Amino acid sequence: MTAQRGTVLVLGADGFIGRHLAFGLRDSGWHVLACARRTARLDRMGFETLKVDLTDPEAHDPAFWSSRLSSVTHIVNSAGVLDAPEPTYTAVHVSAPEALYAALPDAQGLLISAVGIDGSETAFARFRHAGEKIASDHDVTILRVGLVLGETSYGGSSLARTLAALPVFTPVVGDGQQTFNPIHAADLARAVDHLLRHPPGPGPHDIGGPETVTQDGMLHSLRAWFGLPPTRLLRLPVGLAKGMGRIGDAMRLGPISATSVAQLQNGVLADHARLTETLPEKPRGFSTFLAARPAGTQDLWHARLYLVRPALRIVLALLWLASGLLGLFLPRADFLPLIPNTALSDAALVAMARLGGLLDLALAAALFRGWRPRLVAALQAALVLSYTLAFTILAPGLWLLPLGGLLKNLPILALIAIHFILEDER
Repeated sequence: MTAQRGTVLVLGADGFIGRHLAFGLRDSGWHVLACARRTARLDRMGFETLKVDLTDPEAHDPAFWSSRLSSVTHIVNSAGVLDAPEPTYTAVHVSAPEALYAALPDAQGLLISAVGIDGSETAFARFRHAGEKIASDHDVTILRVGLVLGETSYGGSSLARTLAALPVFTPVVGDGQQTFNPIHAADLARAVDHLLRHPPGPGPHDIGGPETVTQDGMLHSLRAWFGLPPTRLLRLPVGLAKGMGRIGDAMRLGPISATSVAQLQNGVLADHARLTETLPEKPRGFSTFLAARPAGTQDLWHARLYLVRPALRIVLALLWLASGLLGLFLPRADFLPLIPNTALSDAALVAMARLGGLLDLALAAALFRGWRPRLVAALQAALVLSYTLAFTILAPGLWLLPLGGLLKNLPILALIAIHFILEDER
């Protein structure tokens, strides 16, 4: 049995990298205190947890942390946001970590940062630099991580799988020759375990895998891993890809963002050799860990559904937009005959149609903006069920219309259910 190494606070433990670090460090003998905004699943996974919203001003006070972390000997800060308003960037990357480091001056700390932020003009890079400055001031080790792949995926790794699994063609940004040296999440966790016990100084230090691949080579290898036939490359002009990224940011389309486009455009190549020499267990190369296990059906399903997720949201938004406009502007003479012989007056039916139109447009706006997607999915289902019940009572004959009528609500409910499921990324 591995000897207990101490108590480590993992900040951002519910994220893709954070979960792998929490599991890896626990397996290496650490007592892990998993800190995240949502901790219910981490609780069920057997972790001691600390529920904290880093955007809460209370978390920007050192006293908040010192009163809760008396047993913590080490800190791993893997919290971060890719696309967010400036106050959120500031809170997550600067204010909360600064308070945490100040509250535990004797704890050995390590910050998970990102390769490729030097020279980048994105907000993500700017606030990552600000976070590194705070870490350096508190003698926290700064570990700049390249592209992280693993048994699961999130963000950039999910996007890479998705692009590799597309039918007909494989899109790449620019010429596709940008270079990457991916590191497996389990190898990263082992490296963090060693660096916590043998701190190399503030840095920053790069870490990645020993094998360099191009963007198109990586996608080709992932496609072969899925067992899919080769396709032709579709080289997206950088300007077009950037435009798609800006639209993705405005609509919060998840995998499509300015940050993800910038990463693909510039490549993510970690200068890892100096740090890797100090590690007792060297990270594996991309080809080695890709061949270590077969791709399962769930891997291919996720890859193919990842872009279906934003597409489904747009389709539902257009549906509610059309429904709302019809509810507001369709002449009464066009819909009142469909609801004959009811106890309600024509004026009441028209008022219901106009109110329903406003509700539909509100849902369309929320979907286009990407506001609280799982809540909005639940509201959609509730509204469709309400419409179905109301019209079943007022005009049951609508179930028998030749083009579907109320029957169309059943597949719409199924799509909303799928939308609800796909919006749960963690």
